[in-house]
Amino acid sequence: MKNIFAIGLDIGGSHITAGVIAVNDMKLLEPSLYKESFDSNLKADQVMDIWERAIRTSWKNSGVEEFSGISVCMPGPFDYVNGVCWIKGQTKYEHFYGLDVRKLIQDRLDLSYDFPVLFENDADSFGKGEVFKNMGNRSMKVMAVTLGTGLGACFIDKGEAITTGNKVPADGELYNSPYKEGIAEDYISARGLIARYQQLSGCKIDSGLEIFTLATAGDAWAIEAFRNLGEDLAAVVTPWLKIFRADSFIIGGKIANSSAFFLPAFEEKLKKEDCQVPVLISSDNEIAALLGATTLIYKEYFAEN
Repeated sequence: MKNIFAIGLDIGGSHITAGVIAVNDMKLLEPSLYKESFDSNLKADQVMDIWERAIRTSWKNSGVEEFSGISVCMPGPFDYVNGVCWIKGQTKYEHFYGLDVRKLIQDRLDLSYDFPVLFENDADSFGKGEVFKNMGNRSMKVMAVTLGTGLGACFIDKGEAITTGNKVPADGELYNSPYKEGIAEDYISARGLIARYQQLSGCKIDSGLEIFTLATAGDAWAIEAFRNLGEDLAAVVTPWLKIFRADSFIIGGKIANSSAFFLPAFEEKLKKEDCQVPVLISSDNEIAALLGATTLIYKEYFAEN
């Protein structure tokens, strides 16, 4: 079979990462990797200018002439089958509500409307990407979470995201699980970390990065806030690690970069619950997301392999 190439996009609330993937062996062409930060609350045309620039730059730098599709890792709420954005009231993509994102991309790149532009949930993309990075993982059960502005989760069995059945939470999601005085995402996210720090210290703070900086400098309240996050994460995921019978647990997202401050408390709580699952911290969330989204195209050509 000839070599198949696809453009992968990891689109977040404040960034886009583009890269060309050699689909046959699911490898990123390193020269094609392009990243850009931006404000997703710009008008839709302005956001599309940025997306188009990222795609065309990645394409040009790859040296590849022909593509078999575009795979997009996108946050929700989103209609991943039809490519329609339903994000509203989340301080991101405020001007995209109800827009056909597939058609927007096809129009910008002068593609026919039958050219494959496929969409995948951001947490599922991350989880699948982590599995596909290591061939040995493709026969395993992997649970993964992304810690950032929100709490993303996925349950992967033999390379497929599991969203139904009694072995996973409803829709494979954890963010809305009842927890303490609200839901899990109220505590296990950047806003949860900020709220906990402010509760402990009485000081107002604007970002999780500031808390990381304070923790690095030895601030006791910042260190405690991260420790609490680790305990909360363990409390939420441990029952599902057992029910799903996961072979490994992977943590990604921006907050994963602060694992030195929350991982010890997380692992200590897992140990107390007699949950002996290997825990891994992802070192390249964005590349994992690109690979994960591209599994949609991989399946089209190599589903039986």
